[in-house]
Amino acid sequence: MNHEYFMKKALDQAQTALNKKEFPVGCVIVHENKVIAAGIRKGSANSFAGETDHAEMVALRNLEALNFDINRNDVSLYCTMEPCLMCFGAILLSNIGTIVYAYEDVMGGAARCKRNLLAPLYRREIAIIPNIMRIQSLNLFKSFFSDPENKYWKGSLLADYTLKQ
Repeated sequence: MNHEYFMKKALDQAQTALNKKEFPVGCVIVHENKVIAAGIRKGSANSFAGETDHAEMVALRNLEALNFDINRNDVSLYCTMEPCLMCFGAILLSNIGTIVYAYEDVMGGAARCKRNLLAPLYRREIAIIPNIMRIQSLNLFKSFFSDPENKYWKGSLLADYTLKQ
């Protein structure tokens, strides 16, 4: 797999989100070296942020809508930010084989959790590849947090961590 190629596709999705004043997370799902589903973060530009339309969740719903009969263990999910606990759980339950992410989520990332401590339903092997095109993703988040119009997670641990880099 060409991780940079597919992460670039996820970064393109994140740029689309940023252009819409959304939190700049993009996701693509890849099978047999083809993007088969994609998603961007939705709902963060509103005054009351919706927290279920994360890019990974949107991409997973788009994958399910395709109704493909594929071995999901052969599927890779590329995301511009480390998945949160909600998304990580959904990825595990979807039997995705590999997660590739760009930028670590110091505030809510779950990919680095101790899976052996999770409930049995979530204990499964999954390959996790961090830091692919991290700087490019970091730059999108810096742009987001530097924009005074964006209020989402303003002043948070993640915003402070990002802006200090």
